[in-house]
Amino acid sequence: MDSDGTQEARGTHASPVPRPAGPPEVPAMPPLPPRAPGMPPPTDGSAFLTWLRAPRPEAAPGVWRFGHRPRPAEEPEEIPTRQLLSGALIAFLVGWLIWSLLQNGYLGTWWWVPFDLIVPDAWRGGDSDLGETGTFIVYQGYELLVALAIMIGAARLGRWGEVWRRFVTPRFRRPEAQETRTAPEDDPAQWNELRAAGAPDAAERLAAEARSGLMRDVDHARILRAWQGVRTGRHSLATFSGAVLKDGAAACLHPSGERDLPARLARHDLVTGQVRLGTTVDDARNPYTYRGTGLALGPDLLGTSLVAVGPAGSGKTGTVVRPLAESLCLHALAGRAAVVVVGAAGAGLGPADAYDVVVRIGNQESEYDLDLYGGTSDPDEAAAVLAEALVGDLADPHPGSDSRRSTTVLAQLLGPFRAVHGRFPSVPELRQLLDGAPGPFAALRQGLQEAGQESLLRELDARERQMGQPGDVGGVLGDRVALLDRPAFAGFFDTSGRSRAFTLKALDHPVRVRIDLPQRGHADASKMLARLVLAQFTASVAVREDRSLFACLLLDDATGVVTPEAVRGIQRLRSGNAGVVLTLRTLDDVARPLRGPLLGATGCRMALSGLTPWDGQDFAEVWGKEWTEARDVTDRQIIAETPAGKAVHMLRRVITGKAPTARAVTVRQVERERWSASELAHAVPAGHAVLSLTDVKGEHAPPLLVDLRS
Repeated sequence: MDSDGTQEARGTHASPVPRPAGPPEVPAMPPLPPRAPGMPPPTDGSAFLTWLRAPRPEAAPGVWRFGHRPRPAEEPEEIPTRQLLSGALIAFLVGWLIWSLLQNGYLGTWWWVPFDLIVPDAWRGGDSDLGETGTFIVYQGYELLVALAIMIGAARLGRWGEVWRRFVTPRFRRPEAQETRTAPEDDPAQWNELRAAGAPDAAERLAAEARSGLMRDVDHARILRAWQGVRTGRHSLATFSGAVLKDGAAACLHPSGERDLPARLARHDLVTGQVRLGTTVDDARNPYTYRGTGLALGPDLLGTSLVAVGPAGSGKTGTVVRPLAESLCLHALAGRAAVVVVGAAGAGLGPADAYDVVVRIGNQESEYDLDLYGGTSDPDEAAAVLAEALVGDLADPHPGSDSRRSTTVLAQLLGPFRAVHGRFPSVPELRQLLDGAPGPFAALRQGLQEAGQESLLRELDARERQMGQPGDVGGVLGDRVALLDRPAFAGFFDTSGRSRAFTLKALDHPVRVRIDLPQRGHADASKMLARLVLAQFTASVAVREDRSLFACLLLDDATGVVTPEAVRGIQRLRSGNAGVVLTLRTLDDVARPLRGPLLGATGCRMALSGLTPWDGQDFAEVWGKEWTEARDVTDRQIIAETPAGKAVHMLRRVITGKAPTARAVTVRQVERERWSASELAHAVPAGHAVLSLTDVKGEHAPPLLVDLRS
């Protein structure tokens, strides 16, 4: 079946993805509930069914929904532990003392009056109709009722119920991943939607595969994606049912034939599409509903784009980019997403086996090349993207400026060259044209004259007149192209069709791509290539036909990449079901006029530990202020004058642990920064980050302090 996950992943610029010689092995299930030591692994699908049926309640943006237990929006008033336990103990002692005094007659016999009024006289003596044993039971029963009444009163005064809920109940709670009972009509393992649509055989086959342990989370997500294609009318029910009956859980495979990644480091939940990054700290600065919950991201949040800022060693790659890349690769195997991961060679962005295409620029052993012109045949479009890559960082970053002149210069050369040669120029050829070499210009002119291309001849004449004039940007473009015309890049960016060039036009398919940049010795060229990939990405996703496939670009170290056109492109991604993830060592790597627009264009913003106060100030401004309740408390110690007062004060000190005071409280509303620049620079522990979130529906979460190590 040609489902969303089975289309060719490289478009027209690459050969079909090689398939394994035999059927792929069923991979081990990713993170499962822990087993007791010595327990053999399950031979059925109980682990998968437990995972599938686990509760995933609706929650605020960023909450890890797998096994989540919602918390109230406001923190309840909680009695201090010492005061609670002391009060419970004293209430017990008081109740025991009252009972002892009653038993020993020190308080009189008034408490037997209800007994005398209710119980018949014939039951009270030893010679009654009940006998001695019956009389004993009657008297003891009444005493038990009185003792029970005293105990209930002491329990209410001593808050024994609160002690039980706080210290005893948590010890008996079930683990997070315990299976919950699910009604048959709501059981996701029964595939009831397929049964209702008229495919009971396919539903039964999938249910049997799940029970037997042959289905995993990627299989479940991939088949659900194919079923969505049936619901939208892209595929027929008969084709889908036939594929499921033939292959079972292996139906509708990704073009690579893979059903899982070689290894996983993060926790994933493909039912919700989330990957867990850490735990929201139980801190007063976090909203109570988030405290202690898992923090997770998914396409619904990445669709608004993410920028993460932190110095080297703060965990940007290992705790942010790598888990997100892993999650999006799983989504691609499920036919849900297309992902491009860009970083320095050896940056730890995942093994090569986890990707369909690995482009190692500058490595002569690389199997794939990068299309310099983004796979387009339009000279104007190619010129706009290439100009952004070459000199986008030199454009005036103020609003309203652009690299229009550079685009015009390149278009004046790319159009005539393609008309004559049927392709765009290679890097050496483009450098010669920009430098104004007479030989290539003469050859172009002759070719255009023979083809009768008068309009393109005028373009070429205009370029010749502009060369050498003040303000001509051709020399700057030539200098930038010279960075790619180096021996290390010989054989790359080929336009003759002899290499397997990857183009970002392939993002219409669920493809997994990793691009390694040659930062060592070629830092400027790497920045230029990163701008090229970002420009091609924003241009490609805007014209995709199928926008149900989420597209994401992960750019590890976006130094020198943020330009005015890049910010405008990021702003347009949300409407195209796409997003970018950018990491920066510092916001100083972005031009000052662009820092505010960049933080405003991205819906998710992360400040990692080690931030400078200047970077913290930018985050503090974009996160704004909030109204909070400020309390000014004045305590004045009370001095007892009488022995009884001193005894009472001593008792209060034993219960509360504090000296008796008279307190005056002044409450007022003040407006304060959610996180100040000083707090972001000095109060974020190592391995932590402050993260604000916005999803594609517009719901947002305030800045949260997150432990990325848990």
